[in-house]
Amino acid sequence: MRIRLLGCLLAGVIAVPAFAALKAGDQAPQFTAQASLGGKDFTYSLKDALKKGPVVVYFYPSAYTGGCNLQAHTFAVNVDKFTAAGATIIGVSLDSIQRLNDFSADPDFCAGKFPTASDADGKIAKSYDLTVHQGKAGLKDTRGNEIGHDFAERTTFIVTPDGKVAQTIGGPGVSPDQNVEQALQAVQSLPKGSKANGG
Repeated sequence: MRIRLLGCLLAGVIAVPAFAALKAGDQAPQFTAQASLGGKDFTYSLKDALKKGPVVVYFYPSAYTGGCNLQAHTFAVNVDKFTAAGATIIGVSLDSIQRLNDFSADPDFCAGKFPTASDADGKIAKSYDLTVHQGKAGLKDTRGNEIGHDFAERTTFIVTPDGKVAQTIGGPGVSPDQNVEQALQAVQSLPKGSKANGG
């Protein structure tokens, strides 16, 4: 119970600050990062992913915390709907690749359905104009393990194949599962020309 409460408190703390992020029409910074899919690490490239269609780039505070667990699970159970809309998903956090290997394979959360990228130094989050908050010593995740890293605010960007942000989802009042629902609505409503490269 105490661990679950910490996860929920963490989700609340991260949602409080003023919301400042890239907006619709801004150029989305390209990035390459170490990532994990189903517990196996690889090098993820946003540029390569955009060749296949729109990408949902979602930043979240930490693997194995209350809101992030819910968000990852909700993305996983809806991944076929994103695929049907022509979009792929990449989760990004300041977690180490070791934590992400566990999280990406966990059947209760990512379940091997989409990759998660390690932004250990927060450079990717900052390039998207997200605030990075200092982690607190001793803060534990829902497994009882110390988190030990800083946190980016929970924000999702819908990036079209031309590298532009089509929509930004986040800020106070948007719950983790609503974040996923709004992202799905956003990719489903993209003009047909933006669902494939060069369209």
